[in-house]
Amino acid sequence: MSKRFTAGAVATAAALALTVTGLTVPANAGPTTSRTFTVVAEDGVSADAAIAAIRAAGGTVVSRTDDVGLFQVTSDRADFAGRVTAASALVGAAEQRAIGRKPKLDRVAQENLLTETRKAAKAAANAKGKKLDPLDDKLWGLTMIGADKARKVMPGDKRVTVGILDTGVDASQPDLAPNFNWALSRNFAPDIADVDGPCEVPSCLDPVGTDDGGHGTHVAGTIGAAANGFGLSGVAPNVSLVELKGGQDSGYFFLNPVVNALVHAGKSGLDVVNMSFYVDPWLYNCTANPADSPESQAEQQAIIKAMKRALNFAHNKGVTLVGSLGNNHEDLGAPRTDVSSPDYGADPYPRPIDNESCWDFPVEGPHVIGVSAIGPSGKKADYSNYGTEQISVAAPGGWFRDGFGTDTYRTDANMILSTYPKKVLQEEGSVDENGDVVPGFENSVFKQCTTAGECGYYTYLQGTSMASPHVSGVAALIVSKWGKKEGKDGYGLAPAKVEQHLYRTATEHACPEPRLQSYANEGRSTEFDAYCAGSLNFNGFYGYGIVDANAAVRSPLKPNVNP
Repeated sequence: MSKRFTAGAVATAAALALTVTGLTVPANAGPTTSRTFTVVAEDGVSADAAIAAIRAAGGTVVSRTDDVGLFQVTSDRADFAGRVTAASALVGAAEQRAIGRKPKLDRVAQENLLTETRKAAKAAANAKGKKLDPLDDKLWGLTMIGADKARKVMPGDKRVTVGILDTGVDASQPDLAPNFNWALSRNFAPDIADVDGPCEVPSCLDPVGTDDGGHGTHVAGTIGAAANGFGLSGVAPNVSLVELKGGQDSGYFFLNPVVNALVHAGKSGLDVVNMSFYVDPWLYNCTANPADSPESQAEQQAIIKAMKRALNFAHNKGVTLVGSLGNNHEDLGAPRTDVSSPDYGADPYPRPIDNESCWDFPVEGPHVIGVSAIGPSGKKADYSNYGTEQISVAAPGGWFRDGFGTDTYRTDANMILSTYPKKVLQEEGSVDENGDVVPGFENSVFKQCTTAGECGYYTYLQGTSMASPHVSGVAALIVSKWGKKEGKDGYGLAPAKVEQHLYRTATEHACPEPRLQSYANEGRSTEFDAYCAGSLNFNGFYGYGIVDANAAVRSPLKPNVNP
């Protein structure tokens, strides 16, 4: 969509105090008759003035994030959103509206379970190099980016922290437990009964170290599952993993939790944050889309403002930001009509998207490294977004339909294997109540147990959500290898240097010929046709290239190098 923003494009107003308060949920949190909103202050408005305007509009501030002028508010007024829009001190209000239980389904991630032509692979992916863990021979993605070779030089540094801004992280998983950072991990997304089901605890705030969605645990494993002779290993198996739960169990990612997670990442000194999602309920947030009502326009303006501020804040605090380009098989510089928004609170309707005034957050926000997904063959996955406007690099994201004409076509092994919570697999029906893999799922779900009887579970998913953590892992290796001590206990590397080195060491990959790629052989309509624009050095399918972990830790860091 719109061009990548420069640093400080939307600076946090100096009048806003640099504090974060009220980030915990009251002990009595739960379903109420009040409506919940996230309200954003205009630039230059003090926190006190914003709160006064919120109260005048009929709202009660529940929590506040002064760093970015963000307030969580409850109100019983039917016209509250309109009153906020009319207030000169406020941008708008994004509402969390109850609609009944409706999980946000990702049909791309588990396409293998939704097709009748799924088959088992006859052989493991062509993996080379020493495999430290039993399931590593199935990790074609690690081999493709040279992570198996990179760990001989730099497996990661425990001082380097990677935030998984996602649905949570299952810290009981034996491959994640050794690297899980309890001290910095937080949950910013209380369960919403309407979409997540009944709360597991009275506060509705799930304990840190749990993941009732599964997505975050899968991402975490790709980034930093331990190389411990058990299960499988990640791209950076020695770095520290930090849970930033900003997503609901059901898969929604709302503004307030996401912004608070980014602010925490910045204030806590995290090195890298992975963001494999988009902020709901709008696939694209537009400043003034004629198809939207005035209140919906104001809501999107608030999301745009708050996300720019939060991303700038985290970047300026030293966080390298990595995001997935999305699974809508479109050129982000020439988006199709949005027919999926809003995906929460109201029925979606067609919205023509103006590229100059609409953004997909977080990936189209400032300082975010955008990642496309490729399959084992190196071809852009049919579902992956692309385009020279926002792409940075490509990485293995899995592609179930890769390998047309070979015996690997439509096999689970084409996807990305990683850690997954037992509880979620049981809910999905692939693991039984005794913890055993259900017959018929032997090729898509794996169980590994330690000699002490602790068991870990693993499954295949695909998507740009799986590509982004490969890049986050390489970014963590770059900080581990080339970072410097900061202050008494700190350690890190400026995000701009991480980004430059990541691009410089990526393996260049030319556009395919013909440049207009058809996916008809894979059973896709012409809507999936994708044109690859650009040169060998930089193009719409691969950006600066496929990330290369081995080159990233072996090539010297060069100062002030343009990609």
